[in-house]
Amino acid sequence: MIELTQLGSAFALGLAGAGHCLGMCGGIAAALNLGGQRSSAVTLSYHGGRIASYTLLGGLLGFAAGSIDITAWTIGLRYLAGLMLIGMGLYIADWWRGMAALERAGAVLWQPVQKVSGRWLPIRNWPQGFALGLCWGLMPCGLIYSSLAWAATAQNATSSALMMLFFGLGTLPAMLATSLGADRLQAFLRRRGLKLLIALLLVLSGFWTLYLTFAHANHSNHGGHEQHRSMDHSKMQHG
Repeated sequence: MIELTQLGSAFALGLAGAGHCLGMCGGIAAALNLGGQRSSAVTLSYHGGRIASYTLLGGLLGFAAGSIDITAWTIGLRYLAGLMLIGMGLYIADWWRGMAALERAGAVLWQPVQKVSGRWLPIRNWPQGFALGLCWGLMPCGLIYSSLAWAATAQNATSSALMMLFFGLGTLPAMLATSLGADRLQAFLRRRGLKLLIALLLVLSGFWTLYLTFAHANHSNHGGHEQHRSMDHSKMQHG
C-alpha cells in the first residue's frame, strides 16, 4: 500500500512546481477570473477537471505497470522512481533541465487535444470549465509527465491515482492564487528558498529510494542463493 511519505512527496512536488505551473497554464487560470459572478464556479470546475485528469491518468498508468508481475520489472520501476525523484528535484531547482525533453515529446500528442479544447473557449459555464480542465491535464508539461512516470512506479491503480491526486492538490494554491489575483501568495510560492528546500527534500527522497531498492534487491538475491544451496545440500544427503 502507498506510504504517507509518497503522498507528501507528491504534494510537495506540485507545490514546488508553482513557478513552472504558472508559466505553463497561468494565463488561462487568470482568464477564468474574468467571468463575473460565474467566475467562482468556472474556476473551481476548471481546476477540478485538471486534477481529475491527473488522477485518472495516474490510475491508468499504475494499473498498466502493475499488470506485469515480474521481480526484475518491479525492481526496475523502483530504481526509476528514485531517479525520477532526483531528476524532478534538480528540475525544480533549475540545476538540470533534462525533464524538458518530455515536454518536447509531449507537444506532438498535445496538438490534437488543443484543437478539441478550443471548442470550450471562451468558457461560459462550469461544465465547459471542467471539460477544459480535463484537456489541460494532458498539456506538454515536463513536471506533469515526470510525475506520471513516477506515480506509475507504485504499480497499483489506486496508489498511483492517489499520488497524482496529491500532486494536483499541491499545484492548487499557485493556480488558485492566479485565478483569484492573490499576488502575495504567488510571490511566496515563487520564492527561491522554498523551491530549493522542496527540491532538496525530493533529491534526498530519491537517493533514499535507490538505497532501499538496492538493499532489498541484494537481500532477495542473497536469500535466493541460500535457498539454492540448502536444496543442493539436501539432495546430496538423500543421494
